[in-house]
Amino acid sequence: MWLKNITLLNFKNYSDADIRFSKTVNAFVGNNGAGKTNLLDAIHYLCLCKGYFNPIDTQQIKTSEDLFLIQGDFERKEKQEKITCGVKRNQKKQFKRNKKEYDKLANHIGLFPLVMISPYDTTLILDGSEERRRFMDNVISQTDAQYLDELILYNKHLLNRNALFKQIAVTRKYDPALLEIFDEQLISSGKKIFEKRKQFMLDFIPLFNHYYHFLTDNQEEVTLQYASQLNETSFEDLLKQSIEKDKVLERTTTGIHKDDLIFTITDMALKKFGSQGQQKSFLIALKLAQYAYLQKHKGFKPLLLLDDIFDKLDDSRVHKLMEMVSHHDFGQIFITDTGKERVLNIFNSIKVDVTLFEVDKGSIKHA
Repeated sequence: MWLKNITLLNFKNYSDADIRFSKTVNAFVGNNGAGKTNLLDAIHYLCLCKGYFNPIDTQQIKTSEDLFLIQGDFERKEKQEKITCGVKRNQKKQFKRNKKEYDKLANHIGLFPLVMISPYDTTLILDGSEERRRFMDNVISQTDAQYLDELILYNKHLLNRNALFKQIAVTRKYDPALLEIFDEQLISSGKKIFEKRKQFMLDFIPLFNHYYHFLTDNQEEVTLQYASQLNETSFEDLLKQSIEKDKVLERTTTGIHKDDLIFTITDMALKKFGSQGQQKSFLIALKLAQYAYLQKHKGFKPLLLLDDIFDKLDDSRVHKLMEMVSHHDFGQIFITDTGKERVLNIFNSIKVDVTLFEVDKGSIKHA
């Protein structure tokens, strides 16, 4: 799979743009604030129906305009595919594949798999467990449409159960039969999600270990673990044990919505004891493992987007990373960087062709 071209209208800082890409490495170079990352975000929209950095679609519309439009032509499994995304203020987002609008956006997820590596990924390490669950869910959802449906169902059941506890707090009336129904619904979805997450981690951890050891020459010992309350106790027992606490707090305090991923380096928390370079290597290994997992399960190569990742990596790790993604099992790559010469030097040194685009305040030209 590869993206042949992209057309933008009123997207972020672009009034209009039309760019044709190479099948291999494409690099956007220019100063900070020029709009390089916005181009990656536009590609992310086409593949996953949303931006990578901001969930609010209307905030992506260029200032003083009423709509944005992104259109791209892909070649996927030897077929031509045209994807169009349009957002107009106060209207529903329109998403089309070959001029036919989707009934629901979830049907698009996974058709055009993509992996993005960005400086903002540090939230995976530094923020709460919600970010790490989202990472897991994003990867699994691109390979398993039923998982996404189950996740939506679980969150709906969770809202219903939480609403019941709020109602109990107000009315002082407790209906055990109704709670039992909500519990059964939550348990049914929760168990399926737990089993799929558990299987995913069994496949994912060896891939992660492979890439981390490659990037660091086996110099550091790191671990990645899946933490879930369901590893120790059945969901039924968890809900029974927490009923009184749930009543007091007016929300469901146990379940797979509390799952987490544990990151450690030499048996200590990566968040506290990992250097910026070590944390960045960990994140890159996570994302490369995501890429390998998607490729294995989709049967073709996803797009790889690398946003400003050369900073905080030493030269040897940059060299190894670029050599790996350019020469090994990777397909079309998009890179942003502030240094044109740095990009040229890196790819010249590993003897890989790169197509350069210079970006300046919303205008793009071949370098």
